[in-house]
Amino acid sequence: MLSFLGAGENLAFVIALAIMMLIGLVEAVGLGGSAIGHDMDIDGDGGWLNWLGVGQLPLLMLLVVFLASFGLIGLIGQQAVLGMTGALLPGWIAIPAAGAAALPTTSLSARLLGRIIPRDETTAIGIDQLVGLHAEIIVGTASQGSPAKARVRDFHGQTHYVMAEPDMPDARFAEGDEILLVRREGHVFRAISSDRPPFSNWIDR
Repeated sequence: MLSFLGAGENLAFVIALAIMMLIGLVEAVGLGGSAIGHDMDIDGDGGWLNWLGVGQLPLLMLLVVFLASFGLIGLIGQQAVLGMTGALLPGWIAIPAAGAAALPTTSLSARLLGRIIPRDETTAIGIDQLVGLHAEIIVGTASQGSPAKARVRDFHGQTHYVMAEPDMPDARFAEGDEILLVRREGHVFRAISSDRPPFSNWIDR
């Protein structure tokens, strides 16, 4: 068995399984920063990414499934070939063949696992959803054409840092001023003076 696993023709499959187990170990001891729970949103129909299962499972979990499929299919295939011919397939044949076979296996596995694994509701929001929210100027003085850094808290309580400038030509916002984001132009938000109480009075509510 060790000679089989250590054969050069099987090296890619053994490495794939080793990486899979390493990822699992890192996540198990909490060193992965919960990366296994990070999803990827796909715009439109997603094409082949959608077919592969991206969006059905978190990306890191999908990678684990692919590595497991690739490694196991490769080793099982090599074992079968060895039993029939007495020799292993060369890597330049075995690796692409196992990779091609692993893709539909990964796609099917992602759909099956996606149905049984609980999915956390995401609290991520699009940048345009910050329009209409109140913010506080925290660095610099904002004037039209010269944005300053502002802090805004979204509907989920998450803090975002954006660049904002007055929507009115003669307005200026100093550090500590509370503003209302009214629209976005590129990477800069246009804002007006807020009629709410000072930011410090409501941010922690």
